[in-house]
Amino acid sequence: MPEAKSDTYSSYQRLLFDRPHPRVLRVTINNPGNKNSIDATMHPEMVRIWKDIEADESVAAVILTGAGDAFCAGGNFDLVQTMVDDWHARMQNLKEARDVVYNMLDCNKPIISAVRGPAVGGGLVCALMSDISIVAKDAKLIDGHTRIGLAAGDHAAIIWPLLCGMARAKYHLLLCTTLTGEEAERIGLVSLAVDDKDLDQKAVDVATQLAEGPPTAIRITKYTMNNWLRMAGPIFDASMALEFMGFDGPELKEGIAAFKERRKPVFTTRSAW
Repeated sequence: MPEAKSDTYSSYQRLLFDRPHPRVLRVTINNPGNKNSIDATMHPEMVRIWKDIEADESVAAVILTGAGDAFCAGGNFDLVQTMVDDWHARMQNLKEARDVVYNMLDCNKPIISAVRGPAVGGGLVCALMSDISIVAKDAKLIDGHTRIGLAAGDHAAIIWPLLCGMARAKYHLLLCTTLTGEEAERIGLVSLAVDDKDLDQKAVDVATQLAEGPPTAIRITKYTMNNWLRMAGPIFDASMALEFMGFDGPELKEGIAAFKERRKPVFTTRSAW
């Protein structure tokens, strides 16, 4: 497919761009060798891309996908460790994590996520905050937070209860379960699950239909539907703040150590909450 030729997108290092349709921009998350995990370069790029797309009059619909066999494996542990060690980096990442959600919500172009392989943590944010989420049936969706000793704060509170209901949201977020794409479709967490071989074409078909549709009607429909999410904004903001408080705590330290040592974490702290 032809690349998206534009100075707007030339500065991005972790995102690739092409045009499967003249009015459709495909954004591919690309961090080779790391399951497209989020690092200090990618995180701010995932914030500003939605503003750049909104300002690009040549784009009518967006596909967000991952390079190779992964969508995005979430924040890498170098980035997490930096946030543990550096208060200023933590505050910067808190702002960026918040802005990813709000910028996707406010972007006037419809966003379609095409998800294969793992979509974890911050990667899952982008998958589920998209307006239409299309996943491979064998994709692996994992919130990931409580597994390493953090509150599930970076998108879950604003959207999971609306997508799959409070009972299921609590079950999967508290237990940090791994959901296949097929199961995620069954509970309403994603829009559609398809065979992996059909994923890319289905995303292009949906994006093309949107790109060739009435732009004002589509954009206003997105805007008004997203008012449900805007009403949950204060809940989301509080959940983000509480999650980031955990970067100072012993539970995350144990969670990171256990991951690195390939063992089950042992959380022995007494909670004051």
